[in-house]
Amino acid sequence: MKVLILIFILFSCFSGIFAQKIRISEPVRLLALGDSYTIGQSVGANERWPAQLANALSLKGYNVAEVKYIAQTGWRTDDLAKAINSQQPLTVYNLVSLLIGVNNLYQGGSTQTYTPQFDDLLRTAIQLAGNQPEHVLVLSIPDYAYTPYGKGNMNISNQIDQFNVVNRVITQNYQVAYIDINPISRLGLAQPYLVASDGLHPSGAMYALWVDEIMKKVENQLGVEDVKGKNEFGYSLLQKQLTVYAPLKDSDIFIYNSGGQLVINKNSVTGIESTINMANLPPGMYFLVLQSGGRLIYRAKMILN
Repeated sequence: MKVLILIFILFSCFSGIFAQKIRISEPVRLLALGDSYTIGQSVGANERWPAQLANALSLKGYNVAEVKYIAQTGWRTDDLAKAINSQQPLTVYNLVSLLIGVNNLYQGGSTQTYTPQFDDLLRTAIQLAGNQPEHVLVLSIPDYAYTPYGKGNMNISNQIDQFNVVNRVITQNYQVAYIDINPISRLGLAQPYLVASDGLHPSGAMYALWVDEIMKKVENQLGVEDVKGKNEFGYSLLQKQLTVYAPLKDSDIFIYNSGGQLVINKNSVTGIESTINMANLPPGMYFLVLQSGGRLIYRAKMILN
């Protein structure tokens, strides 16, 4: 019996690995299903990871038409299922995300209860994506032990690992893309800027790292190419001289340190290139953010040596 169970688990895992693709058609209509991690508790609307994902896709040349949320802080799997049934979304979405389960754990639920409920939710997500599993993505439950609230409690980490084994196997069984953001979430105590001001939820900077992981799946498996000449944003950093490339008539440049503090701000920048002297800043990690008309158009991590 143990051998059969092991074979089943191995087959379940490997049967999904080769089909974990995210395919996106235009116009992109994103439906984000989840809890506080999806609605972006304690961060601005533009810093939520689905909003940042929509922006990242736009920068790749995709026409993003809609981002809809069915998500709320505190929701368990059963709460999310009730909300979906209540709202009865009629539109067929070509990108549906699912991230749910932390409140099942936090409120004393078991993996035995979580398993069938998550399975039902994933089948619902696939249906909302027009029965196209390649248009669905699942994110692992982040590890809140690595926050000031969690205080490095390994019991929390162990329980989250158990829940993530469940959602990973189910996701792979349905041949849906699985994004493991747990390694990123476990940087929270070592890098405090990755945690929001409430000491529990991810910051916009951590959500940006999640989006980087999602975009790797999209770019590497879908084969998305940069739209040359359309959105050639970027930067170069040589000998503490930062050059920002922004092909816009009017843009604002913001640079934040690893603690989330704004250290440089240049407003109403015109021209394709703008040079900034960073000689007065100490070595470390920084975040470059470009906005135009209050809208996020580019963001990047930088290391100043």
